[in-house]
Amino acid sequence: MLRPIGSRYPSTRVTHTPTRVLPMHTALAPAAVPALPTAALLRGPVPARISPEARGPGAARTLAKDEELFAEGDRAAFFYRVVSGAIRTSKLLCDGRRQIDAFHLPGDLFGLEAGEEHRFSAEAVGDAVVVPYRRCSLEALSASDPAFARQIVSAMMRALERAQDHMLLLGRKSAMEKIATFLLDLSARLDEDQVDLPMSRTDIADHLGLTIETVSRSMTRLERDRVIALPAHRRSIVLRDKAALERLTA
Repeated sequence: MLRPIGSRYPSTRVTHTPTRVLPMHTALAPAAVPALPTAALLRGPVPARISPEARGPGAARTLAKDEELFAEGDRAAFFYRVVSGAIRTSKLLCDGRRQIDAFHLPGDLFGLEAGEEHRFSAEAVGDAVVVPYRRCSLEALSASDPAFARQIVSAMMRALERAQDHMLLLGRKSAMEKIATFLLDLSARLDEDQVDLPMSRTDIADHLGLTIETVSRSMTRLERDRVIALPAHRRSIVLRDKAALERLTA
């Protein structure tokens, strides 16, 4: 039923509350974002808390002796460059034996996998520093830095070559040939005739597929034949006769 104009029923008034405009500096306003370098932009939004690895290229990570960098089966989200020290990559067999795949020295790149998971574990031999690179940024990093792309290809080719040599060493060489090959390779990579071994003899044995007793006997024999010299602390080896070592590897 319609009410006549001037009815005794009062009309309802709607009161509008004016909207309060918050200043831009309040908590609802977006916080100012600091300018990021190009490499950081490749990694997407920066999380609230950044782990050592997530800081990406250029963020060095320091490892203590025997500290694990990644484990076998971990997601291969990063690959790494050794800045100082040495890293060993290894696989633990079902019966508890350990096979060390390689020792990665300063300048080496490692951890770049074909699949989504790491096939080996990686640990610091002694105190070491590595730089992580995001695997998902590899294409962008390579495009922006051709020299870096060439380094990656070169590192992959060297890793393949060393893996092939290591396969031959494990399958066909005698204990003395294995020791001679290992010492010559380490000397060439460090470019020194006096090699300060970053790894223990147990590590050497697990890399060469020998027992620690065999490694010690072989070193002693080479020292007795004046092919190498072993200083008192026994962690440094002087290659006195490289020609004799090369004859052993022939």
